[in-house]
Amino acid sequence: MKRFFLCLGILGLVCSCGSDDPPPAPVGANLVFPDQNSECTTGTSVSETLSQVTFSWQASANTDSYTLNAVNLDTNVPQTISTAATSASLSIAKGAPYSWSVTSRNTRSDQVASSETWLFYNAGSQTTYAPFSAQLVSPVSGSTVQKSLENEVVLMWQGADVENDITAYEVFFSTETNPTTPVGTTASGVMELNVGVTSGTVYYWKVVTTDSRGNSSDSGVFEFRVF
Repeated sequence: MKRFFLCLGILGLVCSCGSDDPPPAPVGANLVFPDQNSECTTGTSVSETLSQVTFSWQASANTDSYTLNAVNLDTNVPQTISTAATSASLSIAKGAPYSWSVTSRNTRSDQVASSETWLFYNAGSQTTYAPFSAQLVSPVSGSTVQKSLENEVVLMWQGADVENDITAYEVFFSTETNPTTPVGTTASGVMELNVGVTSGTVYYWKVVTTDSRGNSSDSGVFEFRVF
């Protein structure tokens, strides 16, 4: 009988320890459509300026619901919708560039997981599109960085274009909050540039992307401080 109660006590201890395990965190979803760096032509027209686009993604583990986030890159205005399904529709502006991503959630966990962020153009009446705004990668905006022995910092970005006809990236770099001084231009396949810096100084930079038709886009300004 003592052995019986001892076994029950051990079983109760194991169960109580197991109950303290954290709930499983959700996993980020894999995006499916609209494709990365593409023109979305499947939208259903709802007005002269809007079309309804259906976004889709793969189911992710430990997830009860998803939040779709689409951002008009011309206006920086976001649109969101939550769903338990792996697709959702939004009415978005025709002829505008968008970024989109999906956040996975689990009601048993405080943690959330984000997908990658993809870019696309929602089809409009135009036959050519400006390049997507360059995505500034490094230095991260608001960060403090160490300069090299040559007193330089490497600026890095990512660029993309629906028509794959980017010709150049022009880099503007200054201690002024709105940098208007070009410090270099790189070819389409080169997305980094070394710039000279001074310790204790805050710098501002942006990248203007140009394509073969003369279309251009502005990345917006990032800033960083040098140790």
